[in-house]
Amino acid sequence: MSKVLGPWQQLNCQQVYENPWLRLEHHEVKTPANTAGIYGKICFKNIAVGIVAIDDEGYTYLVKQYRYPLAQDSWEIPEGGCPLAGNPLDAARRELREETGLSAVQWFALQNLHTSNSVTDECAEVFIAAGLSQGEQCLEATEDIQVARLPLTEAVAMALDGRITDAISVAALLKTHILLSQFNGVTKDFFASMPTVS
Repeated sequence: MSKVLGPWQQLNCQQVYENPWLRLEHHEVKTPANTAGIYGKICFKNIAVGIVAIDDEGYTYLVKQYRYPLAQDSWEIPEGGCPLAGNPLDAARRELREETGLSAVQWFALQNLHTSNSVTDECAEVFIAAGLSQGEQCLEATEDIQVARLPLTEAVAMALDGRITDAISVAALLKTHILLSQFNGVTKDFFASMPTVS
């Protein structure tokens, strides 16, 4: 059945592949130029969540893990997935604790992102976590994660010079840095200005 999507017309949609995390669809379409075309769409079954954890000394926490699709290690903020019907803040709390062992008293909404909008509908919700306390990592069987505590400014430098390439991490670190710079780096004043989430 035909469906109008903005200037596009979807003529047909066929599921090509599915697993517990995503579904791949093949679409036959009419393009905005009214020509026949095809579109491949990856539909995610989770919302991505990311966490910029900032301690009282202005340090943040990065995790390094091997990313199979890239065949290389990747430095990132703590990240994970939340089922589409789930609560992203609950998932962020869980992922922060699992990957770093950290728990946070304060949580702030930082931004919503679309991670690769030319081929997927995946969206991400990113939070800032503060009032941190250290516990034990609780990694999943498939995870091999190294944690680094470093000044937020160093993490931002890594995002700027290409040592961090993960899109969610780059966007989150740069936005946090810009917002924090409006308070001359004083985290207490910065946190006071941010609306908390619970």
